Amino acid sequence: MTKQADLLPGTLDLLILKSVSLGALHGYGILLRIQQISGGALLVEQGALYPALYRLEEQDLLASEWGVSDNNRRAKYYSITRAGEKRLRQETESWNRVASAMSTVLRATAEEI
Repeated sequence: MTKQADLLPGTLDLLILKSVSLGALHGYGILLRIQQISGGALLVEQGALYPALYRLEEQDLLASEWGVSDNNRRAKYYSITRAGEKRLRQETESWNRVASAMSTVLRATAEEI
């Protein structure tokens, strides 16, 4: 069983953009994709997801259109825009720099100082 991790502040937008970059999804599908690609380690609450989707759409990082879900319900499907792809690249590079620096710090020993 995979232990769940808390989302760090500022990571939800990056997770959403990455998930939608893999293919258009409705809101609940985004939740499931994040859970799936994180191996169950990341769980996004619906109460946090929908305001983030609205914000990303307002910033023109996501586009949306109405469609029908697998269970024949009307659903809003989100896709990434060019601006969203650019932001995803920038945020991914930034995240990788921070993760690398954190890894370096956490590996440090007293002898290295």
